[in-house]
Amino acid sequence: MSAKKETFGKTVGVVVAVCLVCSIIVSGAAVGLRSLQQSNAAKDKQSNILTAAGIESSAECNVSCTFDKFVETRHVNLETGAYAEVPDGFDMYKAANDPDYTVPVKGSNVGFQRRSSVASVYLVKDETGTVTRVVLPVHGSGLWDLMYGFLALDADGNTVRELVYYQHKETPGLGAEILNPSWQAKWDGKKLFKDGEVVIDVKKNANPENEYAIDALSGATLTSNGVENTLKYWAGENGFGPYLKNKTWKS
Repeated sequence: MSAKKETFGKTVGVVVAVCLVCSIIVSGAAVGLRSLQQSNAAKDKQSNILTAAGIESSAECNVSCTFDKFVETRHVNLETGAYAEVPDGFDMYKAANDPDYTVPVKGSNVGFQRRSSVASVYLVKDETGTVTRVVLPVHGSGLWDLMYGFLALDADGNTVRELVYYQHKETPGLGAEILNPSWQAKWDGKKLFKDGEVVIDVKKNANPENEYAIDALSGATLTSNGVENTLKYWAGENGFGPYLKNKTWKS
């Protein structure tokens, strides 16, 4: 009986020791890889912004090099539309929970209750330093969860060039068609504003010649509605509206 107890005790000890060693290895790997993960996340973000900007990196100048060369990151006070100073490492999505920045979202159907009072913007410049596009981070509800993307506008602050989604949980073959290049291409040249009002419309059987409307995704009404609601919110007075109206990037 004592031999059995001794065997059982040794077995438990070995199991505990293995678990401890494994946990130490996993924890060490997580800590050791954190900086690499953060670096990869930053490069992925830059890559999506460059896609919205209509710029490709090259073997001679990689994603980070191209981003630094053509894109300037600024931050905007959404209430006034003026540029704002923020701490290093500012993240507008994390700031939505920061008492110094968070503001409530009321009377909107974008799927989130709070946002940051300051948002990031990305100014795309040519070789002469002239702003050619303004890339705005946008997010709002889809069918299952929030969808995150970048909206690229011409320097007129009205003409859409790209709508690039990079994070979503929409249904493959339906709502996930927001990533389909053929649907993304339909946004090029569309207009957000008419007579100062946000009028962009995502609807079924939209006339391709209608510069204020785009054809909704087939079988994905709620996702399409989410895209429309997202753009109307972020281009409106509670989003980037004051910034776009003032064309702050020209000052």
